[in-house]
Amino acid sequence: MRAIETITGPVSVLGRDDVDTDQIIPKQFLKRVERTGFGEFLFFDWAKEPGWELPRNPILVTGRNFGCGSSREHAPWALEDYGFQAIIAPSFADIFRSNCTKIGLLPVELPASDCAAIADAGEAQVDLAGQDVRWPGGSAHFEIDPEIKHRLLNGLDDIALTLAESEAIEAYERTRERSGPVTTAL
Repeated sequence: MRAIETITGPVSVLGRDDVDTDQIIPKQFLKRVERTGFGEFLFFDWAKEPGWELPRNPILVTGRNFGCGSSREHAPWALEDYGFQAIIAPSFADIFRSNCTKIGLLPVELPASDCAAIADAGEAQVDLAGQDVRWPGGSAHFEIDPEIKHRLLNGLDDIALTLAESEAIEAYERTRERSGPVTTAL
């Protein structure tokens, strides 16, 4: 997982509330065994609508309750594969938020008025270390769990966190009681 410090660039705007994970990546595309290749199917049904346009920018600004519905991990995978590095919304579904942070996709919760201002500005900078979002004409502070912030700043996924404890794991394995069949010499 790549480390995140700041994400800067143009924003894509999806002005819809209650976007569920089946709308983000429809079920018929969940057959892949790897985490890549989902971006081409992002918002598949909506992409057929006349006038649909969602540029591949580093930041997505969207409506409230983003990522609701099922807990599919594929939704953050598709968003990341499409090119988004941060999603700014008034609220997120809890499991979706957690799935994002596990792969290095930064969910930023801001009031709807700030989301609208960022969408209007068309560009922003998300500073994870400072927990600030800046855009032409404004800025806002956001909250993030300190442990998640540490993980994202250092590019640590669940595997990296486990490997960081390898000495303690090996020490435990050396001292724990072994169970199983006992053999005796005749």
